[in-house]
Amino acid sequence: MEFQPTVLQRHPRASKTHSPESRYWRRFKHPVFVKEYAPVTSVHFAPTTPHRYAVTAAARVQIYAPRTQKITKTIARFKDVARSGNIRQDGKLVVAGDDTGLVQVFDINSRAILRTLDEHKQPVHVAKFSPSNSTQILTCSDDTTVKLWDMPTQSVLHTFTSHVDYVRSGLVSSSNPALILTGSYDATVRLFDSRTGECEMTMGGGEHAAPVEDVLIFPSGTTALSAAGPILRAWDLVAGGRCVRAMSNHQKTVTCLAFDGRASRLLTGGLDQMVKVYDVSTYKVVHTMRYPAPVLCLAVSPDDTHIAAGMSDGTFSIRRRQPKPSETPAPSTVRKDTYEFFLGAANIGEGTIKGKGKTKSKPVGDTDEFRVESRRKKRLRQYDKLLKAFKYSAALDSVLEKSIPPTTKFSLIAELIHRDALKAALGGRDDVLLEPILHLLVRHVSDPRFGEMACDVAGVVIDMYSSVLGQSPLIDALFVRLRRKVEQELKFQREVVRLRGALDMILASASLASPS
Repeated sequence: MEFQPTVLQRHPRASKTHSPESRYWRRFKHPVFVKEYAPVTSVHFAPTTPHRYAVTAAARVQIYAPRTQKITKTIARFKDVARSGNIRQDGKLVVAGDDTGLVQVFDINSRAILRTLDEHKQPVHVAKFSPSNSTQILTCSDDTTVKLWDMPTQSVLHTFTSHVDYVRSGLVSSSNPALILTGSYDATVRLFDSRTGECEMTMGGGEHAAPVEDVLIFPSGTTALSAAGPILRAWDLVAGGRCVRAMSNHQKTVTCLAFDGRASRLLTGGLDQMVKVYDVSTYKVVHTMRYPAPVLCLAVSPDDTHIAAGMSDGTFSIRRRQPKPSETPAPSTVRKDTYEFFLGAANIGEGTIKGKGKTKSKPVGDTDEFRVESRRKKRLRQYDKLLKAFKYSAALDSVLEKSIPPTTKFSLIAELIHRDALKAALGGRDDVLLEPILHLLVRHVSDPRFGEMACDVAGVVIDMYSSVLGQSPLIDALFVRLRRKVEQELKFQREVVRLRGALDMILASASLASPS
């Protein structure tokens, strides 16, 4: 009769109920942490593949490759702290400002300075390309001005001066290149129109308003978002800038906003070291991610495979998600040469295999033949080999190591009980060999999964070794610990029984008092 290996017991586990939304965001795993010399103030993904991303920290802008997470280019031609490294839509140019008020445009490959824009008098915290017009650049400065530049001529197209404090956030609408949304430390969000050069809409303000840290606008151009203090607000631009929703899910100031690739989810990062994900249809939080330091900037790759976050302690984190095969674009089909097509068509059919430039026939057997499959035998584990050799004591010793899970240990004990070999495995032991068995019983005698079996084994051990108690201080101490553990478990069970009785009385009286 063939030897049957030990059957490992399976115990029910507490089910972790995660929503499909939470399971999706949990797939962003294996975060890579990069330590910079200064706080990471900006992260931006290139809109075009391979979606390289620019990380701005200290006096440099670094370009990373998304697949390897390695630095491919470093732009360090700044006289002061660099701000807002932004990659153009074609992935060829990078624009960034610095604390001297200088704005520079670089070639991403050669790192050469192509344009220099120097009309701002104070630090420039926002420098971005217009998503619809690749020759225009938006800049926002601490000198309270917002400028729209024509890059080829290095001239200012419009200067907006409605803000009265630092302008730390701004962008050009992707649906209408004439609309510019900005947020300022004067606690207002303003919508400018480059066609008229005027401020068309002012949102926010008031006595208790906080400085605006970041703004965002939906691709449709009808709704804007702003972060001021710990509060996230949604503004209806069609209704004249009316606040339609105010949310306060962060404990500290919200510093950055970002959409996912389809703009169906909104991500917010704050000084409370949390990143929260909102469903934009309901503005409810569907997932939360924790980071080791306050989050200053946040970005999601256009293909929804990377989440990048920069923190105040100089740590830069990138989380990756492996896309499903259904999400990857289908490879482009290449038309075959006519001669190759007709040559292959004559041989295509059952029993052919196409190789490189040739077709060879596949052997086809008789229809009455059947194939005999050879199955590889599974290798027995060490304890099964010892059980097969009737070395019960050695089999028990082989599973008492710390690296072996308790399920395997008690499964082997159950097998020894089934073979009526437990006493043979426990017999003839000194204090060194008896110690791991007592440690196992002390650790799991109150475990509901193994408690009953542990009590049975403890009874056998006490019967076999009660006559030698007092000869080893270590073994005596383990027996005392085992006794205390059993007493604590009995006390807990008595309290549970009392509680159950009290609940039964309450439920019975409630059922009698309720009208039938």
